[in-house]
Amino acid sequence: MLAKRIIPCLDIKNGETVKGVNFLDLKEVGNPVEMAIKYSEQGADELVFLDISATDERRKTLIPLVKEIAVNINIPFTVGGGISALENVEELLKNGADKITINSAALSNPNLITEVAKRFGSQCMVLAIDTKFVQNQHKVFSNGGKIETEKELFSWAKEVENLGAGEILLTSMNTDGTKAGFAIDITKTLSELINIPVIASGGAGTMQHFEDVFTETKATGALAASIFHFNEIGIPELKNYLKSKNLPIR
Repeated sequence: MLAKRIIPCLDIKNGETVKGVNFLDLKEVGNPVEMAIKYSEQGADELVFLDISATDERRKTLIPLVKEIAVNINIPFTVGGGISALENVEELLKNGADKITINSAALSNPNLITEVAKRFGSQCMVLAIDTKFVQNQHKVFSNGGKIETEKELFSWAKEVENLGAGEILLTSMNTDGTKAGFAIDITKTLSELINIPVIASGGAGTMQHFEDVFTETKATGALAASIFHFNEIGIPELKNYLKSKNLPIR
């Protein structure tokens, strides 16, 4: 069994880390560079940086901030937001990103997934899916959860796997920020449907929630934000807890 990864997420808006509930009511929670250093020192397995307003504001990701974080941490670093072309990817990788994640750009131009995978390797191409249960369907949303698309979660995931995505970051908009637990049902179905790693995101509130997502689904990573940002759960204590449950933790 692959070692499970604990992944803090920095949602960035106007250069500050923010957090909301169900993708709404965003509040500033801290300096992203300081937070990144803290998580790296605490033993996080990876770090995800999402410039959540870049797509809506039709601009590129904040390169100087990415670079400053990258030089201060020693763990794999995934960056997303405002990526719409190969040159954006190249610039981010040159400035310290190890992987990139795209959502909206892939929905409007699926071929970008293949282009990134061919040029930089599929291990670099993380496809983010923001999904919400709407009229008996798990619909895919773009633009930071603002726009409902015609895509359905499971068929879209299979499509992006075939296009060359190396990993899927699955965020349940229904559970995001609620601290009521990960969306076990869709995470289980998705992680059994595809043959690439799945990171579960949205809803972490207790250490038990991480245990549940790792024992009840095939997800290899679990991403969280507010519980780490507000020091509700420390990464070292979470890892010790999961090890005590005989889960393979790095």
